[in-house]
Amino acid sequence: MALRWPVKDPDETLDYSVDWSRFLGSGIAISAVTWYVKTPDQAKVDLEAGETLTTASGGAVTDSIQNVSQTNTDTVATINLGGGVVNTEYIFYCSITDTSGSVAERSVKIAVREK
Repeated sequence: MALRWPVKDPDETLDYSVDWSRFLGSGIAISAVTWYVKTPDQAKVDLEAGETLTTASGGAVTDSIQNVSQTNTDTVATINLGGGVVNTEYIFYCSITDTSGSVAERSVKIAVREK
């Protein structure tokens, strides 16, 4: 089951986060973060066939929503998003590698609507 972020207006540029503190063990921290994005139609395809959302770009279907920047602390991964197509729901995948070498992924849905 995917998490859900609050509705985003296409004119907003805001931070959205995934808190990994419950997942990470004592003394373990996030060492790397990768963000992927798909529309629901793309989500039916294997994630590896999807596209990595890199800074200020996307793919043919997702280029309307931008990864303006991304940061992380030891326990929280944050992405700053801009744009998006009105009445479109995106699924973001946050993949982390921690300092013990474990890899985990969470998906989060976000809808873009005029406010």
